[in-house]
Amino acid sequence: MKQLILIRHAKSSWDDLSARDFDRDLSERGRCDAPNMGRRLADRGLVPDGFVISSSQRTRSTAYLMAEQFDFPTEEIELKNELYLASPSTMLKLIRRTPDHVQRLALLAHNPGITELANQLARTCIDNIPTCGVVTLEMSVESWSEAGSRTQLLDFDYPKRESESGALQQES
Repeated sequence: MKQLILIRHAKSSWDDLSARDFDRDLSERGRCDAPNMGRRLADRGLVPDGFVISSSQRTRSTAYLMAEQFDFPTEEIELKNELYLASPSTMLKLIRRTPDHVQRLALLAHNPGITELANQLARTCIDNIPTCGVVTLEMSVESWSEAGSRTQLLDFDYPKRESESGALQQES
């Protein structure tokens, strides 16, 4: 069994309209949401042993704030340029290259790709993973090279979620 934690970066700032999209950092709300969501993962025992992220500024800031909450060494966070605005197929290729000693992988990237990947893998109907949203999936596979099949949605959490029993629609 492997677990995959898909995370969308926290809310980014639009204060500097001249900044390149890649260089935008987090807004005040994003700087609050990221550690809160990291704590929620830690409280549920969902601490990754692998953490791969887009190399954009907002994903780096989100990852470092979250990792601090579940004691993941920031120097072990892997920055991947190909995750910046990546398609689901690009993300899946990267997941399939994960070393098999990693049991729980966190992948932090951008929409629309992160929402599309979650829906594709778990056959769900999530309209939109909001900023700093977290989708946890379990895969009945022994090797990450098999990722993409036999996947079950375990949880969908996001900063404004009001209850632990959020309704999700599963396709049959």
